[in-house]
Order: sequence, then C-alpha cells, then structure tokens
Amino acid sequence: MKILCPHCHKQYIIDENRLPADKTGIKMPCPSCKGLIEIALASDKGPGNSSDQTAGPKAPQDPKLKTGQELKKRIFSSLDDLPLMPQVAQKARKVVSDPKSSFSDLAMVIDTDQGIVTRVLKMANSPYYGMSGKISSVQHASVILGTKTLMEILTLACSSEILGSTLSGYDLDAGDLWKHSLATASGSQIIAKRLKPALAYDAFSAGLIHDVGKIILDPYVLERKEAFNTFAKDGTQSFLEAEKQILGFDHAELASEVCERWNIPSNIAKAIKYHHDPTLSNNDDLSYIVHMADAIAMMSGIGSGLDGMLYTMAENAMDVLRLNQEDLSIIMVEMVQYVEKTTQGS
Repeated sequence: MKILCPHCHKQYIIDENRLPADKTGIKMPCPSCKGLIEIALASDKGPGNSSDQTAGPKAPQDPKLKTGQELKKRIFSSLDDLPLMPQVAQKARKVVSDPKSSFSDLAMVIDTDQGIVTRVLKMANSPYYGMSGKISSVQHASVILGTKTLMEILTLACSSEILGSTLSGYDLDAGDLWKHSLATASGSQIIAKRLKPALAYDAFSAGLIHDVGKIILDPYVLERKEAFNTFAKDGTQSFLEAEKQILGFDHAELASEVCERWNIPSNIAKAIKYHHDPTLSNNDDLSYIVHMADAIAMMSGIGSGLDGMLYTMAENAMDVLRLNQEDLSIIMVEMVQYVEKTTQGS
C-alpha cells in the first residue's frame, strides 16, 4: 500500500500485511520530516488481502561463501575479534545485587575503567537527567541519581562505543544503531514499568543490546551485499528474512549465543533471541516487551531507515502487553524525547 505524509508530501510504499490489524489504524512519524502519519488498517487480513503477496526474489548464492552452521563456526572461531561487553558492567551488576553493597562500592568498580568513567560523567550530565554540569564524579552521580539510575547510565556508557560504529552491510551510518538501541531501551523500560516494574532494568539492558548481532554480522553481510540487494529489490522483504535465506540464521539468533559467551543473564539473552517473534518464547514477558519497543522504535524511524516500515509485529503483542494505539503514540513520543536529550551534545 502507498502512504503519503500530509506534512512533507513524501510518499512511501509499505506492506500492509506487516502491520498489526486494528480497526482504528496506527500513527507513526514520517521518517523524513517526523510529522505524524495516520494509517488506516483493514480489520480483516484474510486470504483476499494477502493473495497478491509474493515470496520475493531468490537471492543469488555464492557457493564459495559459507552459510548456516559452517558460517557460525567461522564467526565463533574469530570470537576474539568480536567486541566484548566491558567487564566493569558485569562487576557492577554483582555489586548492585548485593544488599550489603554501598554507593562507594559501585563507584569503586566503575572507577577502574577511566574510559567508562568519562562516558558515565558525560551521560550523567546530559539534559535527560536534568543535572547538566552538576555531576563531577561517579560517586557524586551515585548519591545524587541513585544506584538504579547510575546502573542505567553505566549500561549506556559500556554500550555506546560498541553500538556507535558504521555498519556498511546494513546501510547504517555511525550513530544510527546507537540511537535505535537507545530508543528500544527506553521503550522497553517504559513498557516494563507499566506491566512488570521488577523487569524495568533488565528490559532497558535487553533493549539496548537487542541488535548487537548486527555488529557481529555486518562484515559477513557486506561480503554478500549483492545477494541482499537482490533479495530486497521488490521492497516487500525485510532484512531479517534476507539474513535467514542468505546466511542461514538471523542476527537475533546469533546474538543470543554471543550473550552466553559474554555471561549476559539468560533472561536477557532469551529476549534478544525472540525479539522479532516473541510468540516462540513460551509467553516470555521480556521477549514481548523488547519486541514491542523495537517495533515502536522502527515505526518512529529512529536509526532504522525505511526498512523499519517492513517490521512484522506479532499479532498478539498488544494484547499480551495490555497496550492500545494511544499507548503506542505516547510511548513513541517519550522514546523520541529520550533519544534527543540523551544524545544532545554527543
């Protein structure tokens, strides 16, 4: 279907069957001007509405390039070359989980990595936290902002360098994935606070690194770029579907396996694995939360490009999370504000 932005009059083509069925439609910002576009959706997406959908072109395969388990072995054989999640974040998590720990204990762990300290102070002084120019040390931040907020900032600081790189295979400029990850982390936390507050911190962490598999796969996607371009030529096939056909697995599956090597908690690894299809997660709340936040971030156009309009949202996601269309619009606005304020001056 074609949609036209009423503000900048830019036209987009999207696959209606990839959007959630809803009688009242859905609203999303225009990727170009950010003006709100209201899309009327059919309440019945039966066979008559999807009969003209095609499976998409078949991507040409280079027999010299490995796929499936052989490609995974190649990736993991060079695991030492993969970006590692800083150990300071893992040590800090253990400190926070210890009821006997203090603000000083947490500050001491963070202070062991001066690169992380610099990024923590920069983010603590960002407009989002309302303390611009007032936080002078990690210990000061822990006292003023509290342990949970400091851990959130620490997670951001540890991830910013990893997620801020250019991904030529995915056509993402430097900072695009970082902003999309920030949006998903923020949205995940907002949804978790509504549904299950105890999951809020894990939701933020899972949302922040949900697409780390793209960083790992980027060079392998780039060497198969022609196949990916051919697969996506008709505009109805998502990058996720291209990964499955061309590589034999997708970035979410690979990331969950890497998380095990990084000693990331299993509930976060599970949410990352199923963030594109939480229906396979055995009704895991965190998987649904990250999935929904990712979908809203995609719809907002933050760091995703037009491929975000091909994102397939699980039909039962809104029911599971007890959300309606108005909730999605509210979360989207909060998400955009969070990204803008957190990255201001960066």
